Amino acid sequence: MGMEFGWWEKDDEGKKWQINVRFHGGNVVFSRKHGHHTSWEDIEGTDDQWDRLLSEAERRLPRRLMSTKEFNDLKSKRPQ
Repeated sequence: MGMEFGWWEKDDEGKKWQINVRFHGGNVVFSRKHGHHTSWEDIEGTDDQWDRLLSEAERRLPRRLMSTKEFNDLKSKRPQ
């Protein structure tokens, strides 16, 4: 089952970016866009973004929106 996570963050220049992470079939894809009329661009997830992703995923466990197996699969995809 595919899953999406999303949040907003600002870069060093003060630009506000919408971050979207798709987790499906064992693949984790980070994307971002700035503004309504721009396209999504795939990016490499930073350490902070991975921390945020795992935090968001962990919050879904008690509500059974994500299984423990899926959470462990997601954690194993994080680059070392």
